[in-house]
Amino acid sequence: MKKVLIVEDEASIRGFLKINFKRNKFIVIEASTGERALEKARVENPIVTILDVMLPGMDGFKTCEILRREFPKMGIIMLTARSQDTDKIMGFGFGADDYVIKPFNPQELIARVNALLRRIGLQSDSKNEVLVSGEFKIDEGAMKVYRSEQELELTPKEYMLMKIFIENQGKALNRNELLNLVWGYSYPGDAKIVDVNIRRLREKIEENSSKPKYIETVWGVGYRWRKE
Repeated sequence: MKKVLIVEDEASIRGFLKINFKRNKFIVIEASTGERALEKARVENPIVTILDVMLPGMDGFKTCEILRREFPKMGIIMLTARSQDTDKIMGFGFGADDYVIKPFNPQELIARVNALLRRIGLQSDSKNEVLVSGEFKIDEGAMKVYRSEQELELTPKEYMLMKIFIENQGKALNRNELLNLVWGYSYPGDAKIVDVNIRRLREKIEENSSKPKYIETVWGVGYRWRKE
């Protein structure tokens, strides 16, 4: 069963979302504060969290940062009443996978959740295929990435980027192409989020992220995975 954690301090919004997610066959866990959300996540281990930015006490950004550190494979979608690009950049910087501006259609939010789960492989019927590039291996069925048989702790977006790169070894991929493949064609944000996630991914897989060996920059275009 799909388990979602809804973190929202306004009871009316939380209840409204709960009804809609339950109608769409989700198990719903609720929290009204960031601190309580962390407690619930550690017990329930949801596959996705809907996280309001403006929370009493610990705000959504800090909560997102801790969730991402403790649950690297969890999908995180942030809610905000503000539309400034700085908020979006901050959210993505703390590890959010997507952003929804209030007010929103709950069915649109659920569609975004399902799209995220499909993209990261949690609603896929595909076979348990293994992709290999040198010392890196991707187990698609388990949704895990290994380097020299050691599992890497990647976020859902980082996993998706690795999968796309290894499926397209030696091919230059432009930023908009990566944005569409990972974040979806309806993503309203800036393609710079690709650079943010590439930088974080390099920090996890490169010996020297400032001199990348695997994810090469193609100046004026985007990025390319070095073909073995």
